[in-house]
Amino acid sequence: MTVTTHAHYDERTEALEVAKAFAEAIKGKTILVTGVNRQGVGFTTAQAFASQSPAHLIVAGRSASKLQECIDELERQYPNVEYRALILDLASQKAVRKAAEEVLSWSDIPTIDILVNNAGIMNMGLAERELSDDGLEIHFATNHVGHFLFTNLVMPKLLQAAGTNPKGSTRIVQVSSGAAESGGIRWSDINFEKTSKDLPPEEQPDYAICRRWGIPDAPDRSFVPLMAYVQSKAANVLFGVSLTEKLYHAHGILSLAVHPGVIATELGRYNTKEQIDSIHKRAQAGRFHFKTQGAGASTSLVAATDPELGPSEASGHGAFLKNCQLADAHPRAQAPAEAEKLWKLSEELVGQRFSY
Repeated sequence: MTVTTHAHYDERTEALEVAKAFAEAIKGKTILVTGVNRQGVGFTTAQAFASQSPAHLIVAGRSASKLQECIDELERQYPNVEYRALILDLASQKAVRKAAEEVLSWSDIPTIDILVNNAGIMNMGLAERELSDDGLEIHFATNHVGHFLFTNLVMPKLLQAAGTNPKGSTRIVQVSSGAAESGGIRWSDINFEKTSKDLPPEEQPDYAICRRWGIPDAPDRSFVPLMAYVQSKAANVLFGVSLTEKLYHAHGILSLAVHPGVIATELGRYNTKEQIDSIHKRAQAGRFHFKTQGAGASTSLVAATDPELGPSEASGHGAFLKNCQLADAHPRAQAPAEAEKLWKLSEELVGQRFSY
């Protein structure tokens, strides 16, 4: 049965503590983290890895200046690590392919031992639905499809690492959200073109959650930004389920998804007043605790390094972690059949098949 090493780790555990506990899983490795900026969890994730002397630490993001800001600070703290910046715009499949080609061209970095798909957006297009250059709803395009394509394109370097690493130590971490506990994929309406009430019952939003977040008219809306985020975060968990199913037994690569917790970062910069009020009311009621950025990165570190973690044996349980421990996403967000369906759809959306 899948377990974690440290049952006492919780929502207050810091990523630096986790990294120190599992230093051997980090030292000398090549690690790539997407969505790294100084004010986000991506930075504290990279910082925790850097603390334990990886050979190479690749930080990816859209802004060259923000990546350099992160590297400057990491070099100040941990000067003995080789850092590299990667420009990666996950909303554009063309840009993703360019970034992946760059990674594959680095002959001095032949392997990737740990990939953390951390980048994400939330509540984009509050006034109206926003589409990517590829015609996809922007949350789904950025949070899932971009990572799906990038991960599969750089897979040769993950497979190369897995060929010499102990089974299960080559890891792909999907940074999901507690939103993945609220729903699954809108198979009949990926792009949010139909009103919610016209969807099949199982695909309709949880209207109680919508009301709590200040969206009482969700049944009559086609685009609900919160539900677009839910779909994309459910996709993160399902992607991890598929990767483990396809790669673990054949190649020893393990993929897990995590809920980092509620942290005051740039991710929430588009939240409405109603959403901010809802978050604070739930915190005051003890439903959750606001985390530091370091605590927000800790579950990603557990997923990336804890040797006790392994593939799920039943219906996706163990594919999702929060507060550094195993948890369950929504049933539709962790079911293997749903994961396979999403894999096939994602291949269609990027126009490329991936077999392992």
